[in-house]
Amino acid sequence: MKSTGAAILAAKCPRCHQGSIFPVSLMSFRKLTQVNDHCPNCNATLEPEPDFYYGAMYISYALSVALVVNIMLILNYGFGDPEIWVYLVTVGVTNVLLLPLMLRYSKVLYLYIAGKLKYDPNA
Repeated sequence: MKSTGAAILAAKCPRCHQGSIFPVSLMSFRKLTQVNDHCPNCNATLEPEPDFYYGAMYISYALSVALVVNIMLILNYGFGDPEIWVYLVTVGVTNVLLLPLMLRYSKVLYLYIAGKLKYDPNA
């Protein structure tokens, strides 16, 4: 039995906290954003309706904004307000490096928030 926070970090099913939401690991870039139709453990529907995960774009956008704000604060206070090109390059590179993580976790968070699946320890 995993806590909800641990299940979110491990990208596990919201209902059983055991089955994986994604068919491949994070390091596989082939099917990076593909989601299992059903949980391999409890058979819960992980795609409640067609185009359900379009709503995850809002969470992805919020994660990107938080990343930009944090980078700007770190560069501004930690490195003494560097030139604008340093901000742009740092934000661009960090965003590209963290893109797979942000894409996946935006879907995980959206499923946990809007998916209407509640944890069932007996599942």
